[in-house]
Amino acid sequence: MKNLLLLLIGLPIGIAAQTSGDVVFGTDQVTEVRLTFTQIGFWDSLVANYSTETDMVASAMDITDNTGVHHFDNIAIRLKGNSSYGHPGTKKSFKVDFNDFVSGQKYDGMKKLNFNNNFHDPTFMRDKVFMDLCRQAGIQSPRINYCNVYMNNTFWGFYTFVEQVDEEFLQDNFTHTGGNLFKAGDATGPVPASADLKYYGATQSSYSTRYELKTNETINDWSDLLQFIDFINNSSSTDFGNNFAANINKTTFMRSVAADVLFSSLDTYKHSARNYYIYHDSLNMRWEWIKWDGNETFGSYNGSAGISDMTQLAPNYVGPNRPLIQNMFNNPTLYAEYLLEMCWMMDQFFNNTYLDPKLDGLKTLIQTHVYADNLKQYSNTQFDQDIVSNTVVSGGMGSSTLYGLKSFVTARYNYLQGIVNCSLSLTDDNVLNGVVYPNPFSNSFVIENLQEGSLVNIVDLQGKSVQFTLTDNRIELTTKEGIYFVQIQKDNLSQTIKIVKQ
Repeated sequence: MKNLLLLLIGLPIGIAAQTSGDVVFGTDQVTEVRLTFTQIGFWDSLVANYSTETDMVASAMDITDNTGVHHFDNIAIRLKGNSSYGHPGTKKSFKVDFNDFVSGQKYDGMKKLNFNNNFHDPTFMRDKVFMDLCRQAGIQSPRINYCNVYMNNTFWGFYTFVEQVDEEFLQDNFTHTGGNLFKAGDATGPVPASADLKYYGATQSSYSTRYELKTNETINDWSDLLQFIDFINNSSSTDFGNNFAANINKTTFMRSVAADVLFSSLDTYKHSARNYYIYHDSLNMRWEWIKWDGNETFGSYNGSAGISDMTQLAPNYVGPNRPLIQNMFNNPTLYAEYLLEMCWMMDQFFNNTYLDPKLDGLKTLIQTHVYADNLKQYSNTQFDQDIVSNTVVSGGMGSSTLYGLKSFVTARYNYLQGIVNCSLSLTDDNVLNGVVYPNPFSNSFVIENLQEGSLVNIVDLQGKSVQFTLTDNRIELTTKEGIYFVQIQKDNLSQTIKIVKQ
């Protein structure tokens, strides 16, 4: 697989030049965060405010990063999280807002930050490694780094802190930022309502418990979301396939789904129908998928999937009533493109050659800080072991076995390599100057610049040759819809071109 070149399929999408958060996220580092409270019994107040998501004030916050000390007054703070709130003791996840009580106040260009206690993760790495890899693959994702937190000079524990997906995030990652940003609901509460992207009618109120509008709240117009959901659920299979790329950024969404499959991440839209944002680009009118919360990656979350070995999660796994992914998988052309994106990600990122040095580097960075945290959920031994191999843990969610990060990647990579054909080698050198049009095509296409004496072959995704008719430079292909590859060879030169029949 190491020789796999998928440059024809699409280069990694360039991540926009950053402004907000460059200092604190630009380099892997461990910062120091000190919060000061003047309230007597401040912790009891934070706990009391948890269920109502009410902010309270911290009189001061000092952050020491690799550029120095940054002081802020009157910071809004509240506890957050669902499962992570069950972390033993007082080491809870929390969110801070620099701007709420002091208008215009920001840290490194950001209004908000999230501090996570890494519940159910002895390594403190799952969320960061997953999001870092997603960003490398061009998938819109928040940035993550590490910090030691103190409250009123008492050490509160070792945390990761996570970039907020908000207006600053949109400005840094998209050219046009005036569109609607929706966050998937948490599907919790007395009557859980999951953000499943199913159609529940044309009334906006039918979706208000499933999604949360994060921009343009005053206008409060959800018509674009309702139109998208209508397209997903009520289009014919042909229209869905033909108009899929016009409605959503196809490449990044396919890579996002592939990332969840590679990491067996089921606490996502794919299964639990939560932990994602979608942004409607106001220029090209396409939806952009944004990742959120990767703490249950590396097979940590099974939910009700009933899968005994998460290293063998099928590449086409999707939970019930998830129409966006189900319809994509049911379309032969889209599913084939999705598999190619998965192959590209396996070749480039999801393998031990790429990930093991990343894991080793993070261990070197954080090990002493993890060891110093006596409030963490798991032991120092479990921290070391779970980076390498499976670890039996208990507490919070009962006794269970967590997959080791390195061993999970090895087993998952080998399993997928055995069932997904990633052997097709595509070249982008174009040394023979062959050009195919139209592409996609219905029944026939033309190879322009086909040199005399060239040999032409067409293969499917399994590398098997298919029958075709070549007259002059026009090819008639009577096979079913899907992705194929035109292989052109002359003397010692060769060229492979991806074609799509629809």
